[in-house]
Amino acid sequence: MSLETSTARPVTIDLASAWELSSADGKHQTTIRLPGDVHSALADAGIIPEPYHGRNEAEIQWVAQGDWVFERSVDIDADVLDGPWYLDLESLDTVASVFVNDQLVLEADNSFRRYRPDVGGVLKAGANRIRIVIRSAIAAGAELQAAQPFYVPVQELNSPIPNGNMLRKVQCHFGWDWNIAIAPLGVYGTLALRRLAPARIEHVQTQQIPRADGGVDLLVKATLFAETPCVVGVDFGLDGRNDHVDCALGAGETVVSQVFTIAEPRLWWPAGSGEQALYALTVTVAGETVRRQIGIRTVELLTDADAAGSRFALRVNGREIFCRGANWIPADALMSRATPEATEDLLRSAVDANMNMIRVWGGGFYEADWFYDLCDRLGLMVWQDFMFACNLYPSTPDFLANVEAEVDYQVRRLGSHASIVLWCGDNELVGALTWFPESRKDRDRYLVSYDRLNRTIEVAMKKAAPDLIWWPSSPSPGYLNFGDAWHADGSGDMHYWSVWHENKSFDNYRTVRPRFCSEFGFQSYTSMPIVRQFAEEKDLNIASPVMEVHQKNVGGNERIAGTMFRYFRFPRDFESFVYVSQIQQGLAIRTAVEYWRSLKPHCMGTLYWQLNDTWPVASWSSLDYGGNWKAMHYMVRRFFQPVAVAVIPAEDKETLAFSMVNDTAEPVTIALETFLVSLSGERQPLMAVAGTCGPDAAATLTTISARDIPADHLLFWRFTASNGMSGEGHHVLSTYKALELQPSGLSVTPRVLGDGSCELTVTSAGLALHVMIEADREGRYSDNAFDLTAGESRTIRFTPRAAGEGMPVFHAYDLQASYAAEAPARVAAA
Repeated sequence: MSLETSTARPVTIDLASAWELSSADGKHQTTIRLPGDVHSALADAGIIPEPYHGRNEAEIQWVAQGDWVFERSVDIDADVLDGPWYLDLESLDTVASVFVNDQLVLEADNSFRRYRPDVGGVLKAGANRIRIVIRSAIAAGAELQAAQPFYVPVQELNSPIPNGNMLRKVQCHFGWDWNIAIAPLGVYGTLALRRLAPARIEHVQTQQIPRADGGVDLLVKATLFAETPCVVGVDFGLDGRNDHVDCALGAGETVVSQVFTIAEPRLWWPAGSGEQALYALTVTVAGETVRRQIGIRTVELLTDADAAGSRFALRVNGREIFCRGANWIPADALMSRATPEATEDLLRSAVDANMNMIRVWGGGFYEADWFYDLCDRLGLMVWQDFMFACNLYPSTPDFLANVEAEVDYQVRRLGSHASIVLWCGDNELVGALTWFPESRKDRDRYLVSYDRLNRTIEVAMKKAAPDLIWWPSSPSPGYLNFGDAWHADGSGDMHYWSVWHENKSFDNYRTVRPRFCSEFGFQSYTSMPIVRQFAEEKDLNIASPVMEVHQKNVGGNERIAGTMFRYFRFPRDFESFVYVSQIQQGLAIRTAVEYWRSLKPHCMGTLYWQLNDTWPVASWSSLDYGGNWKAMHYMVRRFFQPVAVAVIPAEDKETLAFSMVNDTAEPVTIALETFLVSLSGERQPLMAVAGTCGPDAAATLTTISARDIPADHLLFWRFTASNGMSGEGHHVLSTYKALELQPSGLSVTPRVLGDGSCELTVTSAGLALHVMIEADREGRYSDNAFDLTAGESRTIRFTPRAAGEGMPVFHAYDLQASYAAEAPARVAAA
């Protein structure tokens, strides 16, 4: 029989709207805006208290222990009822049954898969009732664990709600050492009812094929789905070029390909290395258009052997790129609160702090398409984990088949993004083999089980997109190497946690030489404006129950305090304690990054843990919940600058080397001035020197003897580079607590500008170390966490996050004032 070109048009009914929400036992009813999560809807309705406030986490545990029902009606006109219809459900979290007119149309068990069940046979003209029942993840996880052929352990410290490893669901929903443990559930992403007429687009993938003449062939593969055989017209467009083809489709999936030749491609580069050139790609079938932005670039992962072990470096467009960045966790613990605008602010803060990479960590989400679109535009390379973290997982056939389908979908969905430069099998699953008595006793069984999972992920990824870069696990010394990548630093990527978890000194960072450190971190408290969002005045004590609820790492408060005893005089009050915690966090990470950058090209990447927070909590983040910059993030902007100078003490601390690092493609000349600064803040020139640092290189500019610095002085420096970059810093020979600092006489004079921002003139009569300005409202400063010597002033700008009435109240912190017997005047006069 002959096939005719279809002229039927698809119909879409958007189901993103208000739905009825009820507990399965009928005790609670309200409305919920889908896409969204149950906890947010209940909080909005006053059924539960604000989850993030005080100790409310314990009060709302009952929500995740029951099943929840989402319902709404949809009217369908009789004249469009004919033909195949399907539900388009991007993310059901997680074990769900979907009914249409009381007929079961879907059983789902993976929040990372898109489901498109056929519903044409159960729809009717007029009102149609859609019901989604989402089971308790706690109950479902327990049942699945009981059905395993052997016990599969879960990390109880990270997952106080057990058995999350049984489910293909966000793993940090069950807790973690920085997240609230409430196991949220909901419906996320696209939610629609559609008529198929006659075909739909399942996936659009691209592959870049270099040409001998320097051009690129862009192969576009559109996977189309049709219910029955048909002929459809497919339009491919690339930056104004359009090609139309008529294609015969069989029932099921058909791949239609088209090639665009780009004779002189504009290349996509990571942030700081060049332009983020992007091409607009469209594929249109039967009125449906899928849009992609395509960056033309090449990426290689270099793992060649050398004298130290083997390398781990990324080469983009033929140039090795030092990766400067941080780990990304979900933007919010509750999906309803994670807006594109807030997420964009977080990612822009990463770029503004001179980052060129983030790692999407394996205990969260595969993020939405717009997230990676934004990374493409910002030039943020993405290290993309598959969503497995810090636990052991099943390897039964049904679980592996579910994982295979998940990987296939996510790789086909995301694989064409220029920003995603590496796909990693999991986070810390190899290490988890040593964490549990069961796996220590029977390592062979659990190692084989892990390898089956890891191999399933790799094979599914390579089948979906053979040209993508695969890395088996993080940390990992390399392919099929199950060694200790937490302490062995010769090969692969490393997670280095000895300074935090083993309570070692900051100097310990200089005892390892990682090839690429993809996790390391140090905690601080969240800033005072954020603390006051969840705590009352009576709670402002690090040992209060409320503050302990907002500290999820066992021993974290003691470790923060213990580190202060090691390096600082103990703070005089709670606000000062918060301030010093943020300064020492920044100093810890700076110590690691400056040393590891000085090892370039031996080390080619540092991704600290972590960029952001999911809720207001003490954590390793450099950005507060909501996106304000902690002290560390202002420091990050300096020590991640593409051209930077740092002091690296020798192991015996007898000499100090000035390391210069250049992550740009051109040589730079660096002029360095050094000073001795007394404890009262007087500055005395020490020496000046200049030198050249080659492109993409690190070198020693000069070395001085520590004996040239009197015990009652600090070493200060500032530099300027020939490309316009500049910076400054100071070095303390012993510890800050050993310094007899004098009151700085710090003052702040604010002036409101016409655009609503405030210009602040910060002046010091003496030595003011780690000056931190804080307002009684949220916002960003043009600079912060800086030093002033006697008589110095600095003018900075504060831009409030939201417009407010009147002058903000500003507090000025510095190190000496944090422990002074008398509180300094912190409130600035208008």
